[in-house]
Amino acid sequence: HLQRLDPSYRVYWPEHYSDIPADPNAFRAFLETVQPGAAGRLDKFLREAEYKYRTGMRKLVFKPGRSVWEFIDLDVIRGMFRLDLLSSMRSHIGKYFHHPGLRQLLEFPVLFLGALPENTPALYSLMNYADIQLGTWYPRGGMYSVVTGMYNLALELGVDFNFNEPVTGLSTNNGRIQQVITSQGSYTPDVVIGAADYHFIETQLLPLADRSYSDKYWSSRVMAPTCLLWFVGLGKKLNNLSHHNLFFDTDFNRHAQQIYSSMEWPDDPLFYVSAPSVTDDTVAPEGGENLFFLVPVAAGLTGDDDALRDRYFNKIIQRFEKRIGQTVADAIVFKQSFAVSDFMREYNAFKGNAYGLANTLKQTAILKPSCRSKKVSNLFYAGQLTVPGPGVPPSLISGEVAAKQVLKYF
Repeated sequence: HLQRLDPSYRVYWPEHYSDIPADPNAFRAFLETVQPGAAGRLDKFLREAEYKYRTGMRKLVFKPGRSVWEFIDLDVIRGMFRLDLLSSMRSHIGKYFHHPGLRQLLEFPVLFLGALPENTPALYSLMNYADIQLGTWYPRGGMYSVVTGMYNLALELGVDFNFNEPVTGLSTNNGRIQQVITSQGSYTPDVVIGAADYHFIETQLLPLADRSYSDKYWSSRVMAPTCLLWFVGLGKKLNNLSHHNLFFDTDFNRHAQQIYSSMEWPDDPLFYVSAPSVTDDTVAPEGGENLFFLVPVAAGLTGDDDALRDRYFNKIIQRFEKRIGQTVADAIVFKQSFAVSDFMREYNAFKGNAYGLANTLKQTAILKPSCRSKKVSNLFYAGQLTVPGPGVPPSLISGEVAAKQVLKYF
């Protein structure tokens, strides 16, 4: 069951907060209060963003990205300039909106794509269309309900699952995987779709001669951010809290520079708080609150020990309490952190990545790691490091792309 959220989310600025309404007309009215004339500009901005979104979904996102010929499409070629591949998000948004808060609001979705707004192609204003026109939706029961839904459907379709059986190696012969070796034994596959971390499969499971990409290739990849996470349970309810909360009460540009340029632990980061129990009474005990805190940080950072995690948590919980005007720390009954080293340990994630490769022009489509191994004919890839890219929807789409490639060749 999917529920559209209204407001879509709340943004905390240094002095106040804004609820971002789900209704596009209400959103237009909100913009007018911030920048007179912005509603008309938004209409033009969204028309362009809608074109990019529809072209992207129809013509680009489901491509396997294995040949430039896939993209020789009259509609795509005709609309190449409208796709804004060569201008940046920062300059594109700046053409329409001059208020720094509005620009920040519209630039924020690309913060997780893996580059500064001035280095991200304006093609990705399609995310603004998805955000403003298509809305923010919540699956009842939380994201895990999506997992259980897919799992139950797979069971109905006759899929067998073998849990707690890590794959430890892939044995090859004559350019084919002959054996999948696990902690419990081995399997003789027709085809393998690797949806674990691409770099892990290449460097830890495959023999050296069968790797498609060199260590030099991987070390030169530009990564999207990873994150510091805290899962927090409160023994009380909070008043006047939104489901999604973005804290823009510190310097956006400085934090972005520390993610993408200096690649250091941020000194005063922006952060995000999800409070699903505001919407869904099944995700917390009665009278309690379920909170999820996220701080975007650069992939590959080291030193995320307990002391560092506690320092950041104390910093953001104090800001959180100050901004919502309520005490929180004294009501915590459960707290668990998850950081860069956990992504590496739990998911074998390259550089502890949470989202995958940055969506830069040099890492788009045919320039991403291929969804089919270049050396092993029956090995295909899905997940955040191959096409179409980072995020939950693209990662799910990658599975469909890989499945269609398998059906094409086998």
